[in-house]
Amino acid sequence: MQNKAPKPLIAIACGGTGGHFFPGLAVAEALQMRGCKLLLLISPKEVDQQAVRTLRGMEVATLPAVGLEQGRGTAFLTGFIRSWGMARRLFRTHRPAAVLGMGGFTSAPPVLAGIRRGSMAFLHEANSIPGRANRWLAHVVDEAFVYFQEASGRLWQQRVQTTGMPVRSQFEEQDPGACRVALGLKPDKPVLLIMGGSQGATTLNDLVLRLLPSLALLEPGLQFIHLTGQRDAERARAAYSATGRKAMVAPFLTEMEMALGAATVAISRAGASSLAEIAAMGIPSILVPYPTAADNHQYFNARAFAETGAARYQLQAKATPETLLWEIRELLKESVVRKVIRDALRQWAFPQAADAVAQAIIASLPPQSRSQLNLNHSSSTNELPAWQPPMPLTGPSRATAPPVVE
Repeated sequence: MQNKAPKPLIAIACGGTGGHFFPGLAVAEALQMRGCKLLLLISPKEVDQQAVRTLRGMEVATLPAVGLEQGRGTAFLTGFIRSWGMARRLFRTHRPAAVLGMGGFTSAPPVLAGIRRGSMAFLHEANSIPGRANRWLAHVVDEAFVYFQEASGRLWQQRVQTTGMPVRSQFEEQDPGACRVALGLKPDKPVLLIMGGSQGATTLNDLVLRLLPSLALLEPGLQFIHLTGQRDAERARAAYSATGRKAMVAPFLTEMEMALGAATVAISRAGASSLAEIAAMGIPSILVPYPTAADNHQYFNARAFAETGAARYQLQAKATPETLLWEIRELLKESVVRKVIRDALRQWAFPQAADAVAQAIIASLPPQSRSQLNLNHSSSTNELPAWQPPMPLTGPSRATAPPVVE
């Protein structure tokens, strides 16, 4: 009797930030539903280690990679070589059928190691300005996937598919009252969500905490969800307590769909993963791009959203408590303005992106591997539509929960 071919193993390098990990996890879940075996390659950073603690049915390996920052060239090179060697050893005993790099400093070593072992290689670029790792890898992979269509012309790769941004299946519009109750807030009061991302949160935290007394006076019923990053949680809790505001403050929240589901308005950095989740949940937002992000890509992300009417944005250098207060109050008070933004956000929401990436990877596998998979599975019962880039608006536009602070 002929033995069946083993189910294909797909390795996904998605470590470094939540913006790399969670889209990679969305693709991993889509592949897992089709019967693939999964290996997630992550970094030692706490955001990665915390996020994988609840995963089931996927292998996880930590690579000792570090980001390329000014003055840390030796550390980057050492981490790169060690990560490449670890990936080669992993793939020697478990050769992946395909390797997907989600960008960032953990992507390059396993993608190159996979190519050396004869694996198909892919990358996903989340931002409108491709990152360094993806620019380096683009000419050696078999295909690239992008969120922003303009990124395709900035990659040295003939096969580029504009799939949109993968988000996990739980990111869909939810009942705000139920989400607020789950997070310890009142169901019938508006909520301002502040999220600074896994880096660059302190300046945004300072800006919000400076306007808090005025906001508390002018909007006495407003509640807060403030995701501060690791350093500022206690300081923020003290500030909310001093003004008597009801607030849920946490360094990080894995259940981001609950926070977005509870929000009336959000203040956010402009990382592509956060933007995709905002779009999926339809949350009117004020974007404050992180100014030292590589190649200033968050500015271009925010501008692309603002030009289609899908968000407001303020540059960090020009943002003040007064300008931010005016924007927050307008979005809270004007339901028509919120509706216009929610309608524009639909152009940026692509719930089938993870399926599209998964299908493209599976299509590259040999027939004997595909025969072991559930190729009829999809997170949607409908055929995948062609993704269309958002068009600018015509006409005028403007650009496990911790305790609640009482």
